[in-house]
Amino acid sequence: MELGEYQVRARDTDRNPADRKASGRSDPKREEVIPLLGLVGEVGTLLSEYKKLLRDGEIHRTFREEVAEELGDVLWYVANVADKFDLDLDEIAAANLRKVRNRWLETEGRVRFYDEGQEAERQLPRKLEYRFEEERIDGATRVNLLEASSDVPTGDPLRDNTYGDDGYRFHDVIHLALAAYLGWSPVLRKLLRSGGRLVRRTPETVDDAEDGGRAQVVEEAIVAAAYIYAEDHAFLDGATTVGQQLLRHIARMTRKLEVGDRSAWEWDRALLSGFAAWRELARNGGGCVVGDLNGPSLTVRPLTRTEQRGGPPLVVNVPPT
Repeated sequence: MELGEYQVRARDTDRNPADRKASGRSDPKREEVIPLLGLVGEVGTLLSEYKKLLRDGEIHRTFREEVAEELGDVLWYVANVADKFDLDLDEIAAANLRKVRNRWLETEGRVRFYDEGQEAERQLPRKLEYRFEEERIDGATRVNLLEASSDVPTGDPLRDNTYGDDGYRFHDVIHLALAAYLGWSPVLRKLLRSGGRLVRRTPETVDDAEDGGRAQVVEEAIVAAAYIYAEDHAFLDGATTVGQQLLRHIARMTRKLEVGDRSAWEWDRALLSGFAAWRELARNGGGCVVGDLNGPSLTVRPLTRTEQRGGPPLVVNVPPT
């Protein structure tokens, strides 16, 4: 039996049908609240049956039959609630499957590059390697982001921009994570253009919509929102997923951008990897972040003594000849 057919046939047994007169519903609260309360009650009864199984073990021989009956009652109330709000159960089920598949099923294939087909100088580098170096000036700690192969600074030094030390100065690592795992980062593109290492995408309409100031603000807002969430959840240390509410918020913010086609699973992976790298950088006061868009992957290694600007020189003891 199809869910839609079940919904129609269940309607025949509704003892509190909607009273839709010409002037509208006569008592909408009663007809809607009764099935909602019934749904809560049936779920409670279902839990009661499971409680009996935990208490009685194998002697609760009717457990499967009781659960099947209670699930049937739950289904009736679900169909009835949908009916009262003019919703289609088939459409609800299909939308739910799309949602959970988007959230939990690994995306097949490699990362899709939004700049595929552009000239090399218009593409995000497929390999990223940047050093995060802390320095303290006039009592303030800031982080410099430098391209590892050239020592060229990328963007301005960052501070926490708050009253205390909360590590936000390392947040550029999330931009690198988004580039590595999603092939997307208008902010990184801006930094690379400012340094003369990247030119604008063509046509101009694409550059304006996808890499312009509005897209950059959206990305910074995503990083800020993700940071607030991470700060409330031990910086995602030991986490295997981020909250659905955060992912839903990101989906709403990016729905007009090319990255809006990314699944919640892909965003989840990018953020978990980015904050794992952030924790390493904060713990060690810096490090070298290596991103691979083809992997995709993002790893952190400690800075060597020669990589630390202003640090002590590396002394090599040469044995006498």
